[in-house]
This record gives sequence, C-alpha cells and structure tokens, in this order.
Amino acid sequence: MAKHIANTVTGCRIFGSILLMFFPIFSTGFYIIYLLCGFTDMIDGTIARKTNSTGKFGSQLDTIADLTFLTASLIKFLPEIHIPEWLLIWCVVISVIKISNIILGYVSKKQFISLHTIMNKITGLLLFLLPFTISFAELKYSATVVCSFATISAIQEWFYIITDREPQ
Repeated sequence: MAKHIANTVTGCRIFGSILLMFFPIFSTGFYIIYLLCGFTDMIDGTIARKTNSTGKFGSQLDTIADLTFLTASLIKFLPEIHIPEWLLIWCVVISVIKISNIILGYVSKKQFISLHTIMNKITGLLLFLLPFTISFAELKYSATVVCSFATISAIQEWFYIITDREPQ
C-alpha cells in the first residue's frame, strides 16, 4: 500500500491540473488548486524515497504531471499577461534546448531521460512562484530571474546527458 502513495500524490497533481482549467484565473479557488498542485510536486519524491518506492514509472509519471501542470498553467495565464517579444524568444530558446535534451537523451540511452537536478528544482520553484509576483513586480523583472535559472538548468542538463554523468 505504501508503495503507491507517491504515485497517487503525483496523480493528484495531474487531476488538479485538469481541474485548474475549470476555475477563473486569479480566483481564490484557482490559487488553492494551484498551490495544492505545487505541494504535491514538492512531496511526491520525498514520499517515494521514504517508502522506498522510487522507480522509473514514478519518475516518468512525475514528468507527465509536471508537463500537465505547466500546460494547464500556461493555458490559463498566457492570455491574461503581456509578454515582451524578447522574453518570448528567450523562452523559445530554453524550450529548444530542453526538447533537444529529451531527444539527445532518447537517442543516446533509448529511453526518455528526466534529470531531477538541483537547478531544475530551483527553476521549477521559481516558475511556480512567478504568478504570485504579477501583482507587485513587472513580469520582465521576475521572468528574467526565472529564465536565467532555466537557461543554466537546461545547459547543465545537456552537459550531464552528453557526458553521461549523473547529477550530484
């Protein structure tokens, strides 16, 4: 039973991400579900390690949950905020690096690689907090911090893949 708790928590993030689509953006209900999704992202890995139930399936499910949450968040936030062109270009460059990393990892290892590095975790946290900064900071400033960490993280991930090294 304990072996399935982490994956159940991860599954709740997928369900919560879908649920986000039915709440008005910036509403209390939206932010409650948004925070719960973020909380599940923080605890699922810890639960998996504590219950000795880490594995490839859980790691891949976590990646799917992260992408589902990111996609739902983007669908809700993007129409509501103005993003400068230079910032969009920067996001595209980061996305190209990340997609290249996925392809490179698959070509070299014959499997999808999802590295859970410290930089990826910091980037994820900053990206998660970004919507909360909209009310008091211009997007160009807070997003610059997030994109800087995301760029370093993507390059670091690329380095680990091409050198066939494990993150420390």
